Amino acid sequence: MNLYEYQGKQLFSRYGIPIPDGYVVDNKDKLKKFEHPVVVKSQILLGGRGKSGGIKFARKAEELAPAVNELLGSKIRDYTVKQLLVEQMLDIKKEYYVSIALNRADRAPVMIASPSGGVEIETVPDDKIFRKNIDPLLGYSTFLGKEAGSFMGFDKDLAAQFSKILQQMYRLFIEYDCELVEINPLVQTGDGKLVAADSKVVVDNDSLFRHKDLNNEDPEKTPLEREANEKGYAFVELDGKIGVIANGAGLTMATLDALTLHNGKPRNFLDLGGTDSTEIVVNAFDLVLKAKPEAILVNIFGGVTKCDTVAAGIVEAKKTYNIKQPMVVRLSGVREDEGRKILTDNGIDAFSEMMKAIEKVVSYVKVK
Repeated sequence: MNLYEYQGKQLFSRYGIPIPDGYVVDNKDKLKKFEHPVVVKSQILLGGRGKSGGIKFARKAEELAPAVNELLGSKIRDYTVKQLLVEQMLDIKKEYYVSIALNRADRAPVMIASPSGGVEIETVPDDKIFRKNIDPLLGYSTFLGKEAGSFMGFDKDLAAQFSKILQQMYRLFIEYDCELVEINPLVQTGDGKLVAADSKVVVDNDSLFRHKDLNNEDPEKTPLEREANEKGYAFVELDGKIGVIANGAGLTMATLDALTLHNGKPRNFLDLGGTDSTEIVVNAFDLVLKAKPEAILVNIFGGVTKCDTVAAGIVEAKKTYNIKQPMVVRLSGVREDEGRKILTDNGIDAFSEMMKAIEKVVSYVKVK
């Protein structure tokens, strides 16, 4: 789960990581009295907001309301801005980068720091990046902080501040089951303080039951996506015409790619997963039909999932929901012959090869 910048900074504040004074608004009537120059930041889960016009500056009182009016409700790369973070403008002397991320290859948290902040870390030369795994059994050590501070070129005072920030970032990373805790940029102000000017915090979805204080509902998801997720399906709405049901994220993505290759646009991504339940298949159709596709493609490779079970679920769904849209099914794997016979006996196109099924379903949409 990706947290908004303001949510990440709320956690930073709780852990003693310095942040600018600020507040969140979703309505211009909630603006506070202007006391100092501020930055107005769109709260969207998207990088590069500044380059896309999602950040405004108000150096005078009369500039604040227009900036808020311009950003609230605006669209930035298809994301609607519903909240803004209004925070004190910092006196920036220098910008740095620091993060603690999950190193899956080494099965350990990794500390990453660079004196080149304010840009994507991928663009920074390797000799400007400090990387060091943190032993998950030993945890953070002040020696590690000193080593990182020396690499960053900090004097004694800044090194002490930096070490404390690293320590608290690691605590946050562990205690909130994070995959990433990032500050970019970490700003050195004119009066010699280190302040987190931005935040990026990613929490493991499977740990959210332990963190009731977090808003577990992703506001970027559509109502149908949230309904599907609550029912245990991986589901994403798209802007095409062909509803897609497949089993396994890899096969589902391959299905979307193949549809696009054949000039067919998918209406959704639905991963059925591994199942031997007709009920799960029927419920998947309920979700896809709510997306109002013009045709439906089912692509199943049977391993754990038995093809005849899926076929029985498809037939039941057709009767239950009185499906009028053309349906095309690709079944391959365990009991595929039995599954395809069930479908053809009920007037449903069934194939053993994925590309033939895709060509057929695309032809239905093109004919219409």
